[in-house]
Amino acid sequence: MPFSSLRGIRSVLSYYQYLRYFQLQQRCLVTVTDEYRPTTKSRASIKGVELLRNPAFNKGMAFTLEERQHMGIHGLLPPAVLTQDIQALRFMINFHRMNNDLDRYTELMNLSDRNEKLFFRVIADNIEELIPIVYTPTVGLACQKYGLVFKRPRGLFITIHDKGHIYDILCNWTERHVKAIVVTDGERILGLGDLGASGMGIPVGKLQLYTAIAGIPPQHCLPIMLDVGTNNEEISSSPLYVGLRQNRVTGKEYDEFIDEFMAAVVQRFGWECLIQFEDFASHNAYRLLERYQKTYCTFNDDIQGTAAVVLAGVFGALRITSTKLIDNTYLFVGAGQAACGIADLLTHAMVREGASIEEARSKIWMYDVHGLIVEGRPQGDLEGHKAPYVKKGKAIKDLAAVVDFVKPSMLMGASGVGRLFHEGVLKKMAQINERPLIFALSNPTSRAECTAEEAYRETDGRCIFASGSPFKPVVYNNKTFHPGQGNNAYIFPAVALATIACSARHVEEDIFLIAAQKLGSLVSEDDLSNGRVYPPIPKTHEVTVKIAAHLAEHLYATKKAWNYPEPDDKEEFIRMQLYDTSYEYFGPKTWKWPEKYSAVRSVPSMDENIVLQP
Repeated sequence: MPFSSLRGIRSVLSYYQYLRYFQLQQRCLVTVTDEYRPTTKSRASIKGVELLRNPAFNKGMAFTLEERQHMGIHGLLPPAVLTQDIQALRFMINFHRMNNDLDRYTELMNLSDRNEKLFFRVIADNIEELIPIVYTPTVGLACQKYGLVFKRPRGLFITIHDKGHIYDILCNWTERHVKAIVVTDGERILGLGDLGASGMGIPVGKLQLYTAIAGIPPQHCLPIMLDVGTNNEEISSSPLYVGLRQNRVTGKEYDEFIDEFMAAVVQRFGWECLIQFEDFASHNAYRLLERYQKTYCTFNDDIQGTAAVVLAGVFGALRITSTKLIDNTYLFVGAGQAACGIADLLTHAMVREGASIEEARSKIWMYDVHGLIVEGRPQGDLEGHKAPYVKKGKAIKDLAAVVDFVKPSMLMGASGVGRLFHEGVLKKMAQINERPLIFALSNPTSRAECTAEEAYRETDGRCIFASGSPFKPVVYNNKTFHPGQGNNAYIFPAVALATIACSARHVEEDIFLIAAQKLGSLVSEDDLSNGRVYPPIPKTHEVTVKIAAHLAEHLYATKKAWNYPEPDDKEEFIRMQLYDTSYEYFGPKTWKWPEKYSAVRSVPSMDENIVLQP
């Protein structure tokens, strides 16, 4: 601001007012300067070989002859012009020639690096086959082998040594209009434990599902790894490890680091930027959620997303058993963040149905590595988020004996221990219940508490089964059962889509209960009769749109949406936000003028009298 203007203002303002005015002007100057930081190149500015190297715009051999000539890439491609349909077919043929899932994952990531629109088109067309490759269970293997499969960075790596400069690193991300961030510190990757910076495959995979399932444009998504070290010496000692080779930073320094990160995201991308916490260890996950939930636009998918998708499966199962939530007894095997998150949302749902909180909690039992969680047991703590579910009872360690004592109608596996639901446990559930509910939720497949085949076989085909990882259909007694997969992909993309579309400032707990209720209602009677408690995976995109539209209705009704004016048709409004995988036209943009202006006129001869207008 010119000094003369400031001098004039000083003559009429007190010193304090002048100082405040100057600070505001400086803040405006910073904001303006920040707006002119370099951003992602526009389509019009990219031509030639650079166009073919930009995955956001590259169409490969789908460029027409006119486009190739106009964009300076004629001769850089073979002469044939292929449609996107043919390109997708060619990719899937090559995909099926791969020898193992890790190679298939690598091939998909290579496609993402070459042709973004084709990548998401292929996933959308083959979603049931490719979700297990892009995300669990294959992404777990990709994280374990991350140093081997890493080829180019996707997202940002922010280390503890960058403390004090996180905003500067966020400014290195050239796309300014980021609306969704998935962030991890790599301490609890799926059921695999501390993988450090190798856990970056999780935020990348989650955001790819944001686009493939929820239609959130990829340029609005940013995966972030917060590298504070790793306590996994096997990982960090590998010469291929990509992260910091030091023990994890904890305590005050860690908290200050996360605080700075949250503030920097808001400073760079705004209050409405959604931050999804992913695969943080239990001792951090809950307290970080409680710390930021009311002040930032954030949620934790491991706690809240998992809880919502499991509760939706329960709602579906109760349609089969014709019972209410409060009529059942629930035994959680595993008492970590996922189990406690499910139990908390289940309690919340029972309270909404009319039960007292004490009555709701009395229906929920928990079991961990030290046995049944009861008062006075000789081993294991009773603190933290499991505390509300501590009961009076016997300190029993054998799981089959626990089932016999508690007599649950629903068995929830969130332990990360494979085959924990052995024959004795499953048979005991079948003895107690006509239609036992068995949810083996742990990921990846090797950590599932039992397989679908084991569950149906040991319960004589009477169980209602769901799992965290996919299982193939099971034939038992001449009947084909289709196991339900409690995949968080039913929930977190829909929550993100509604939150972003409505510009909500916070993601409140009711959002997940409402999403679970809507998902449970979308299971058809045919699906229920075939053993499914979730809609088939190929319907995930349509299911996501329906849930997001339902959430949008809630956000506007409760005055939690900030995107105005309020749309009349919420589903149409949601569909307008979706990413389009069809290719853009890169030829010259031309248009017609009226005929009298576009007609070619003859040049008058020199003999003609041309009257010049004054």
